[in-house]
Amino acid sequence: MRTHAQAVVIGGGVIGCSILYHLTKFGWTDVVLLERDELTSGSTWHAAANIHGLHDNNNITRIQHYTMNLYKELEAVTGQGCGVFQPGSLYLAQTEAREHQLRLQAAKAKYYDLNFHAVDRAEAERLHPLVNYDGIRCIMYEPDGGNVDPSGVTNAYATGARNAGAEIHRFTPVTGTEQQSDGTWIVRTPKGDIRTDVVVNAAGLWAREVAALAGLDLPLLPTEHQYFVTESIPDIEALDRRLPSVADRDGEYYLRQEGQGLLVGAYEKDVRFWAENGTPQGFGHELFPDDLGRIEDNMMRAIDRVPAVGIAGIKRVINGPMIWSPDANALFGPVPELKGYFCCNGIIPGFSQSGGLGELTAEWIVTGEPHLDMFPWDLSRFGAWADRKFTKARVGDQYANRFSIHFPNEERCAGRPARMRPAYALQRANGAVFGLNYGWEHPLWFADRPDAADTNGFTRQNWFEPVGAECRMLRGAAGVIDISNFGKYTVRGPDAEAWLNAVFANRMPQTLGQSCLTPLIGKRGGIAGDFTVTRRAEDEFWIVGSGMAERYHARFFQMVPLPAGTTFESRTDAVCGFSVAGPKSRDVLQSLTEASLAPDDFRFMRSAALEIAGIPVTALRVSFTGDLGWELYCDVEDQAALYAALLKAVRAVGGGPVGSRALTSLRIEKGYGSWSREYSLEYWPQEVGLDRLIKMDKSFLNKGAYAAVKENAPRERLAILEVLEVTDADASGGEPIFLPDGTPVGRVTSGAYGYTVEKSLALGFVRDTPAGTEVDIMILGRPHRGRILDAPPFDPTGQRLRG
Repeated sequence: MRTHAQAVVIGGGVIGCSILYHLTKFGWTDVVLLERDELTSGSTWHAAANIHGLHDNNNITRIQHYTMNLYKELEAVTGQGCGVFQPGSLYLAQTEAREHQLRLQAAKAKYYDLNFHAVDRAEAERLHPLVNYDGIRCIMYEPDGGNVDPSGVTNAYATGARNAGAEIHRFTPVTGTEQQSDGTWIVRTPKGDIRTDVVVNAAGLWAREVAALAGLDLPLLPTEHQYFVTESIPDIEALDRRLPSVADRDGEYYLRQEGQGLLVGAYEKDVRFWAENGTPQGFGHELFPDDLGRIEDNMMRAIDRVPAVGIAGIKRVINGPMIWSPDANALFGPVPELKGYFCCNGIIPGFSQSGGLGELTAEWIVTGEPHLDMFPWDLSRFGAWADRKFTKARVGDQYANRFSIHFPNEERCAGRPARMRPAYALQRANGAVFGLNYGWEHPLWFADRPDAADTNGFTRQNWFEPVGAECRMLRGAAGVIDISNFGKYTVRGPDAEAWLNAVFANRMPQTLGQSCLTPLIGKRGGIAGDFTVTRRAEDEFWIVGSGMAERYHARFFQMVPLPAGTTFESRTDAVCGFSVAGPKSRDVLQSLTEASLAPDDFRFMRSAALEIAGIPVTALRVSFTGDLGWELYCDVEDQAALYAALLKAVRAVGGGPVGSRALTSLRIEKGYGSWSREYSLEYWPQEVGLDRLIKMDKSFLNKGAYAAVKENAPRERLAILEVLEVTDADASGGEPIFLPDGTPVGRVTSGAYGYTVEKSLALGFVRDTPAGTEVDIMILGRPHRGRILDAPPFDPTGQRLRG
């Protein structure tokens, strides 16, 4: 066994072997995989191994199609069969909401030139004559859907990696991962130790145990999962072709052909957790006792839809473990606190995603950054607040609702509240309906009574009118928005300015109290983040960015060493904030402070230390609403008192509390982008209008990468669009944009109704399409005529913002 390697992958399931294979494809051949038992042990070997391409997230759709197309290439390259069956998949919609979801996915498939389209009942009956299509509103067909052989795929990855020079050691458990003072790792095994620059935790059911060796606690929990295979069915034996699989997610089961019978699996409401305190080391290819009574309701729905299931006997039952994250998405990427330690864990549809996740993990390791924005799956989306109690509650909810639609703006209640700030009780008393933001409860909108709740759907919901009232109230008078979720930092020391200039692309403010907006640049020249930086003193700066991306951004801050005597401190948990905005916001705040807030005394993009209602605050003259406004930051202990004082003052001028959904509408009216929506590593600064903030006459993080793309013409540009044909739904993000002749030209990133401009609006990326062009925006998966605007509909010249 090698004593040194470029990377050591821990875990010989389908994900670990895919990562190893893709590392060799990126040119790293001095790599090793360590498996505690036999390849495929744990969850891989007993997986149903279905493959499908479509996903509600566009980038996941892209990696799933990459994976599906990879398997036949793997067979050709390695000579190892993957057991690929692609008779297609039928997707059934019993409800209007499911029809909306399927039609939207079909529109995305058309945009990405993928094969997923509607079929009528006659065609569906020809494709799968065993299905009873009564009560089905919509049927979609994916010709490439199907399944693969778990062992064949895993061994194909392993063979390809070995052929390229990688080593695989079975029956070699990892007993320690120890980081050295130079940043390298020692991976300890009974067969010897390996020194490496990179450790990859792809340990599946044992991901928690492997992580603990490095002092890391991953929010993962296994559950039992059952499927069964029937005896041979004469109707199937009589066919000369393989039947397509059936995705009847409203029925909460999945079904496909297996041999001459059918395989039926279910995600039942009666969840069974397993190994809550740790996966047994001796577990490998074992299964749990059958417990079909738990999935009886799901089975009955499957029998109603495919009566042959109820006639055939059961040949075998598979009841095995699978391991989940709190949102059922992968825990993916480098651990911000551990240099050279990567994770790829908690993957549920492993055989639909193994290739894509393997490629992106390897790409991140070798090049420093994946080519796709994977922030929604980045492990940094969870912090220490995602403890065992939260994880168990969320995993139980995710399992029981595996086939439920994840609606736009949906907020699930499981595991909440996890974290609450002091103003929570007052906000709740004022009718706040809360959402979850990096563990914190934060107000989404305000109802006319406490304990109101969201309804969910693709169309406008119960919060549509209350949010509109909040928007109109703020634009007409003033509103108070809790912005405590923003990430907040201080940098102090004699070299604070020099360090910040070395990190950020804009030049740091020179004048005391001055603020600037600045991008953070990624390894490929894209947007890694956007921040507001304020000079508080000669040697102190205040930084505000995305709160949900704080762990994510920590990776970039760590790339530039802090000079001796200079400190960087997160103040996100210790400091709270409120935005007070609207045409009367100056009057509101002036009534609470002796400092002058007159336009000449407190100008736009300036800050000052003030007392508001006797409470010390840092006040910034900025506003994400696009209206006149201030951001006020106070110690967490003062939050409730400051909120009470602001509410009293704002109500005196006809204002009130405003939630984050209204803020979304307001910022879209102004055309403001948001992190992980309009700003991400995939987009160049010149494509989102942030290139004007980049100063090329100084050094900054990844300047060379930006210089390499700086002169490139935008591949696409961020635009604001008006939806002209409005129904009872607005764009929410992800909807494709076509020309009227069907040519794909873009996609929506954010959408909302602009209540104060009385237009349904969307932000999105378009290519080769000038302002004024009419387009079709695929809201609810159907074309809604829209037009690209030449300017934001609210205050396009910024007079109110700077007034």
